[in-house]
Amino acid sequence: MKDATLKAAISALAIAAGAVGAQAEQWPNLPVGVKNGVAGQNGVQVFVGLGSAGDALYILDTSAPEADWKALAAFPGPVPSGAASVVAGGKFYVFSGSGKAIADDVSPIIFTDVYVYDPAGDIWSRLDTKTPVGLLGASAYAIDEDRIAIFGGYNKELFDKYLLDVSTTDQKAEPEKWQDIVNAYMGMEPEGYRWNDEVLVYTISTNSWSSLGNNPYLPNCGAALVAEDDGLMLINGEIKPGLRTPQIKQVTFDGDALSWTQLAPVPARPGEDLQEGLAGAYAGYSDGVLLVAGGANFPGARANAFAGKWFAHEGLPKTYNADIYAR
Repeated sequence: MKDATLKAAISALAIAAGAVGAQAEQWPNLPVGVKNGVAGQNGVQVFVGLGSAGDALYILDTSAPEADWKALAAFPGPVPSGAASVVAGGKFYVFSGSGKAIADDVSPIIFTDVYVYDPAGDIWSRLDTKTPVGLLGASAYAIDEDRIAIFGGYNKELFDKYLLDVSTTDQKAEPEKWQDIVNAYMGMEPEGYRWNDEVLVYTISTNSWSSLGNNPYLPNCGAALVAEDDGLMLINGEIKPGLRTPQIKQVTFDGDALSWTQLAPVPARPGEDLQEGLAGAYAGYSDGVLLVAGGANFPGARANAFAGKWFAHEGLPKTYNADIYAR
């Protein structure tokens, strides 16, 4: 499943900006499997790495399909999982994510660091700024070469506390206490997680943060982001841990003003009443057709939520999507 997911990721990056050079029957395999990593595209160059790949970042030149992945300079800080990433102004930016600040820390935290990779010098730098909020699971979009918009992101205070409480409670010695912690966090309604609903903008030239207003819908993490001529689409994602949404939201930029539109959702599978929605899916245009592939969900979670059971994915198996949707 990892190989299929990786190929979908690379293909999505390749088609997101149109034709990016010679097309291959099959892209070369990555040196290692990558889960919860980062990815970005700079013309014909595709970057993939971090997450389960550790401090490794790889590059592929899609104009030379006979070429292979090349390892770049190692990431210099604590390795983030689920970071937001994007190429802007020819450089690769990585925001937030989660991990252990020090290897022997008791529990992970959500980072507020921002790093940038410069292909010209094969150099990573940690920027002198902090993200205003936790951006674990957020989606980043380059408005232009100087401004990066970021959508979604876990609440740092709540998630850090949950991870610390779970990590410092012995599940075998105190099973009821441990389960109470899990139930309390996982059993909240979506609004209780206080995920980032503000559209944040990082301006590169001034190293500053601003806001383009609030998302009028439930903020979600792990959404697939597809660039369009005048904006973008945010496809699915989760609205709380374990609970996805089939929503597709279109965001149009008009200067510093945003216009939000809810589009037709991803359809349910044949014979099923509900589409669970997907977190971590890949999407892009190919010959004018929007394709959505990959991602994962918990079948039955949305029905549980509709019935008022907000620990919606409790006891449900995580399922990796094998379907491809087209619009």
